[in-house]
Amino acid sequence: MRATIVHTPRECRIAIERADGSRADTSIPHKGPFPHDAMHYAVERELGLARGFWGLVADGHHPDDLAAMAKAAGHASASRAGVPEAHIVELLQAERLVECFEADLWGGPSDGDTLRSVYDAACASSHVPCLPLDDLCIAAVRAEVARLSAEWQGGRLELDWAEADVR
Repeated sequence: MRATIVHTPRECRIAIERADGSRADTSIPHKGPFPHDAMHYAVERELGLARGFWGLVADGHHPDDLAAMAKAAGHASASRAGVPEAHIVELLQAERLVECFEADLWGGPSDGDTLRSVYDAACASSHVPCLPLDDLCIAAVRAEVARLSAEWQGGRLELDWAEADVR
């Protein structure tokens, strides 16, 4: 699957073409110096997540439908504190970790123990276990984010997602 993210004055446009030829288009608001969905790409590729945001999109889900899917499957929030269904656990683990790496990018990197501590608290609030996150993994995600951030300076990213890239 190929996803192209393009910066426009109002938002980031995302055009997706899956391996089977199907397509999906969406947009995301500007949020910080780097697109949220590109952060998902870095985190999910480096951690080998097959059922995170990009894996679900590659499987045929429209990006705009994933929030509703997570809510229907028990995604925890202040008003719905419960254990989520198994099919969205990786999606939630990825989302919590993406939030940690966004904070890491925007506010400057923290030490590994601090990042893991924040991630642990975020996963606990979503009722999902933490993914293993050692210092090498943190460094690999940061390196991928740095590489993609350099490309993003041109206002366009081409992201290739292949099942072979994940476990």
